Amino acid sequence: MKNFLELVKARYSSRAYSDRKVEPEKVEYLLECARLAPSAVNLQPWHFIVIEGADMRSKLAECYKREWLREAPLYIVVCADKAQSWKRRKDGHDHADIDAAIAIEHICLAATEQGLGSCWVCNFDAELCSQVLNLEGELYPVAIIPVGYATDEPTEKRRKALEEIVSRM
Repeated sequence: MKNFLELVKARYSSRAYSDRKVEPEKVEYLLECARLAPSAVNLQPWHFIVIEGADMRSKLAECYKREWLREAPLYIVVCADKAQSWKRRKDGHDHADIDAAIAIEHICLAATEQGLGSCWVCNFDAELCSQVLNLEGELYPVAIIPVGYATDEPTEKRRKALEEIVSRM
């Protein structure tokens, strides 16, 4: 098993997938990892929608018109619910997106650990996605995560040096 730093280094945004189906036990593993993610005041304001059927994947792919997305055999749409999320009292800041983002990264890291590729997709038509998924109330999609067996290779990670992003006092 990789240590955490090795796992983080191995994770990348895959944009090419084989048509091999993801095993149900691996899907459940990803969902369990997401379920256990921390959230503000432990309110867990998320909902995970697993999409495996070709018809629903095709409809959802209309929300983000990139051909590579259609290759993935599985999508997990991570939604947040503002009706359930914690709001900071001082300024009303809503933590729904933050909580969802933590769960999303748990999914992506778990996918890497399981030998699967994944990608955060945030640049999609959220309104159309909500319609396709029949989301109601204050539940909204935060990200579409395609998951599958990647056929591309990771590229070199370009990250700022620690000296550029860390202050010590």
